[in-house]
Amino acid sequence: MLLVLFVLLVFADCVSNAVIFRWEQHPETLEELMLDQRTLVEGDIYLPSQHFRDIRTARKVTTDRMSLKKDRNAVGETWPTTDIPYEISPEVENRTSDILVAMETVSKHTCITFHKRGAEPDYVLFKIGNGCASYVGYIGGGQGLFVAPPCSSGNIIHELLHTIGFQHEHTRSDRDQFIEIVQDNILPGMEKNFIKLNGKTFGIPYDYTSIMHYGRNFFSSNGKATIIPKKDDVHGMGQRKKLMDSDIKKVQLLYHCDSLEPKGTMDN
Repeated sequence: MLLVLFVLLVFADCVSNAVIFRWEQHPETLEELMLDQRTLVEGDIYLPSQHFRDIRTARKVTTDRMSLKKDRNAVGETWPTTDIPYEISPEVENRTSDILVAMETVSKHTCITFHKRGAEPDYVLFKIGNGCASYVGYIGGGQGLFVAPPCSSGNIIHELLHTIGFQHEHTRSDRDQFIEIVQDNILPGMEKNFIKLNGKTFGIPYDYTSIMHYGRNFFSSNGKATIIPKKDDVHGMGQRKKLMDSDIKKVQLLYHCDSLEPKGTMDN
C-alpha cells in the first residue's frame, strides 16, 4: 500500500510540473516517465532547460536570421550558420547510416549542410533516447537529437527540421481551414499536441503530406482519427519518408538559401 501511494505521489508531482513524456507513436511506461526529467511537448519536442537557456544567453549571436524566431514555422531560433556541426554519441553509432542519410537528404535540397564537430561549442548531438525527439531551433551547447531503435531515417529528417527551427504542420494558425481536430478522440493529457500556433506561414500552402504533419490517428485514445482532412482524397498524411516541396521551400526561405553561395556536399 505504501509503495502504491509513493508511486502515485511521484506521478502527481510529475504532472503538476508539466513534465510530458510521450513520443510520436511510442508511448512510454510510467517507470520511464519517472526516470527522465526533461520536458517534452507535441510528442517529440523538448523544451530547453535553464542550462541551455544560460548557454544561449552567454553566447548571444548577432545575426539577422535570429529575428525570425516568432515566425509560425520558426518559433525556435535559427542557427547562426547554415553549416551545422554534429557529433554522434557512441551509443547510437550503429545508427550512423540512417543519421547520415537524414542529414544528406536535408543538405541535398537546401543550403543547410552538416560537418563533423571539431572544437565548436554549439552542435547537434545525436544520442540514445526512448523515442525520436529534439528541441526546436538553436539552443546552444551539445544540443540533443534523440534516436531510439524504432526511429527511421525519415523520423530523423523530421527531427532535424525541428532542430533547425520548424514546428509541426498541423499546428499552423490557418489549419482549421484544412483539418478538423477531434478532441474527443485524443488521449487525455495530450491535447497540447494539437494547439494552434500564431505567426507566419511563409505564404506556402498548407501541406497534408509535409514530413512535419501528424497522421490521422496520432495520440488517439480509441483508435479513431484525431485529425480529419477537410479535403477529399488526401493520401500520405503523416508520412516520414521524404521532404516535400513545401518543406524544402520553408527551409530555403527561413535560411535565405537563395542569397547564399552553394555549399559542398556533407562531410561524412
